[in-house]
Amino acid sequence: MSKDLVVILTALNLEYQSVRERLVDLRLHLHKSGTRFEVGVVKGTSCRVALGLTSKGNQSSAVIAERAIQEFSPVAVLFVGVAGALWDATRLGDVVVASHVYAYHGGTSEDDGLKARPRVWEAPHGISQLASHLARLDEWADPTPGHEDRPQVRFGAVAAGEIVQNSRISAEAKWIRQHYNDALAIEMEAAGVAQAGHLSGAPVAIVRGISDRADGTKNSSDDRNWQPRAAANAAAFAVRLAVELVNEQGESAMQSAMAQGDRDRSVERFDRGVINTAHNSTVGIMASSVTGSSVHMGTAPKASGPTDLVTELNGFRDQLRWHRAEGVLDEDSYQAALTDLESSLRSAGERAPGSSKQTVLALKRLRGLVAECPALVAALAPLVAAAGGLA
Repeated sequence: MSKDLVVILTALNLEYQSVRERLVDLRLHLHKSGTRFEVGVVKGTSCRVALGLTSKGNQSSAVIAERAIQEFSPVAVLFVGVAGALWDATRLGDVVVASHVYAYHGGTSEDDGLKARPRVWEAPHGISQLASHLARLDEWADPTPGHEDRPQVRFGAVAAGEIVQNSRISAEAKWIRQHYNDALAIEMEAAGVAQAGHLSGAPVAIVRGISDRADGTKNSSDDRNWQPRAAANAAAFAVRLAVELVNEQGESAMQSAMAQGDRDRSVERFDRGVINTAHNSTVGIMASSVTGSSVHMGTAPKASGPTDLVTELNGFRDQLRWHRAEGVLDEDSYQAALTDLESSLRSAGERAPGSSKQTVLALKRLRGLVAECPALVAALAPLVAAAGGLA
């Protein structure tokens, strides 16, 4: 998983542009099947966003969402845009974050009418909790000149179907309000994205700005005025949510790296502390290896000489290359890590006084560069110990 990237998808160009305006350093990323994404950085942060356009409908949104998940392995997928309100309590311009998504067109037609058979996807608990926290902070909205009422964030069901709903009195409108009376908003893409996330194991959040009331006023002059504001409000909240999701990933990775370092140090101390003191007797023990009277628990014996350490360091280069290819390491960190690795290789191959100390220092600098990659930190721990043991 790429720990610093969130995928944001929209159905309309207006929605796409509302998100794009919040990104810098944009570059084109072309999928092998022709889908175009733009990858940029949220202004003032280290959060990367892969932005894509799905067009209207649950089917196309599902395909593009699945494609984006496989291409980027993101922290999460956010679907962002406008929607219609089903009830008057939800104001125009407010933001609705889906607690769950209904694919409301599932049903069975019987003699006494159409019976609902929806599919339902709940929002991931962690994302819901974070979104609720951001809503309470109320620091996400852009200032809008001439509009004193700040948009509110509402949490509830979103109904996703296959038709544009623009009536309060049609048979379809009455049926939806009867069977899905807890839905706050209605639109045409959330079910596809939710299904793609469910099948791929990627967390999904649906963030919608209310631009109309799905009551016959859609495409009116009032709707045209509200649509860009609703799209901007949804983009503002979604981008803030993306930044916080990436920040949480960074904190989690750092905690994991620190915990792994503590475990490695405990193992090293145990390796040094267990000595065979049962002379002239047989000792039974489960261990990784025994060297003389020293027992090595849980880790392999330290490298016996410069040649062994050089071999291990060359193997670590392959691990660095793999993490870069997977997007776990950014290019700058990767290049800096290679520089420190080459420095450690040069000093490890020397037999001059002080070379082992130089190796240790280079490896510790390298460890700092990959601190957000627990697997790399864990792989470096025995190498640092081995370099120190050659002093």
